[in-house]
Amino acid sequence: MIEKNRRIRAVCSCLADAVLIFAAYVLANYLRFNYMRFFQPGGAGPALEIAQDIRTIAAGAVAAAATVCVLWMLRLYDSRRLYGLWRQSRMIAVVNALCILVFQAVLYLARVTNFSRMVLVLFYLLATGFLVAKRLALRWYRRRQRDRGQGLRHLLMIGGGAIAAKYLLALEHNPYYGFVVDGYLAGAENPALACRYLGGYDRMDASLEDPAVEEVVIALDAADMDRIPEVLSACDKHGTRVTMVPFYNDYLPARPTIDVLDDCKLINIRQTPFDNLANAAVKRLFDIVGSLILIVLTSPVMLAVAIGVKLSSPGPVLFKQERIGLNKRPFMMYKFRSMRVNAEASTAWSTNSDPRKTRFGSLIRKFSLDELPQFFNVLKGDMSLVGPRPEIPFHVEHFKEEIPRYLVRQQVRPGCTGWAQVNGLRGDTDIAERIRYDIWYIENWTVALDIKIIFRTVFGGKMVNDEKLT
Repeated sequence: MIEKNRRIRAVCSCLADAVLIFAAYVLANYLRFNYMRFFQPGGAGPALEIAQDIRTIAAGAVAAAATVCVLWMLRLYDSRRLYGLWRQSRMIAVVNALCILVFQAVLYLARVTNFSRMVLVLFYLLATGFLVAKRLALRWYRRRQRDRGQGLRHLLMIGGGAIAAKYLLALEHNPYYGFVVDGYLAGAENPALACRYLGGYDRMDASLEDPAVEEVVIALDAADMDRIPEVLSACDKHGTRVTMVPFYNDYLPARPTIDVLDDCKLINIRQTPFDNLANAAVKRLFDIVGSLILIVLTSPVMLAVAIGVKLSSPGPVLFKQERIGLNKRPFMMYKFRSMRVNAEASTAWSTNSDPRKTRFGSLIRKFSLDELPQFFNVLKGDMSLVGPRPEIPFHVEHFKEEIPRYLVRQQVRPGCTGWAQVNGLRGDTDIAERIRYDIWYIENWTVALDIKIIFRTVFGGKMVNDEKLT
């Protein structure tokens, strides 16, 4: 019955989205041809009677059906998948854009009906807004239900150790999913868990007899892994859905993938989004186009800085330094020289009052202008516009022994700016925390995240302007 109710809710949600998309299409046409026509050159054009235009009705219906089909295939309506509001909204925005462009291209090529570019823009904005607004309303309604103790998914947790505590903490941080743990079974009671102790593992069958239990969460520590067959057998006997929090949870990436080799399931522990060729191609194309645009836009500034560096002190205009890049390969990173020529370039760290800095060097470093030549590194393929901070070999050899997962950063190109930098982790900050932010970026990369980081860099952050070396 629970599974049947889930399917009914998913179908209803899908149909509601289709109605909203269709309404957005009709409203976009109505606004464009019945209100915005007055702003067209030559006066008001003919009004559109939506109800009398069967082609408009059919086009809107097909567009709505196609969009919800794509969202269904992406499992947006599967209540068992943990999609947060931001992720759902992002998925809706991308799918709407692609479906609208493809569908209207088909209409144009088939000469089925004419369309207005303004209608396209209005349709996209209205459809995306309606679907996101619907989810905001549902989230508010479920929160009200949760406050009243209604509409919750009741879980039975197996385990009472560190993994169970981590799971309960995650639920506490994400209450909008509507999960509630009614109690837990473990070898002994753990007073530190904010959850009701239901007894030992021998109470498994009796606990699963409770019709309120919708799902079992296995959160066993490594020492109790031998209990898994017993738990799975009991859940299969009672037809109860099972979710597992593995004891090696801390070593898994944000979105692990599984390969199958005969009877062996292989979990890819260190796979990143860039292992997908399409993602890697999009990332590289973004870097090439972005670096070319930035080089052209900043070329007058770079010329002025180059002249200033040459006049401020003897020595070369550019400072080249070996850094470690993708797959631990070294490359020469370019910057405008901001210090007097010295021999401490390979290991020395600088401070704000470093006597090696020139007066002009202090000025360009204040505004990160010394980093502009790195756009050529991006164009060459040594770096990316966004990524982890590139380190010198000395620091890589030092930190890889001290910081867990430090070299995971080398699975992607280093960046001119990054998630750690725009979150204030530059200069004399905790290296381990910086690595945590870098790995989060690698595992959760999207084009939208790159754009967000670039905007935060331009309007409030800096490029990689941390431990400045000579």
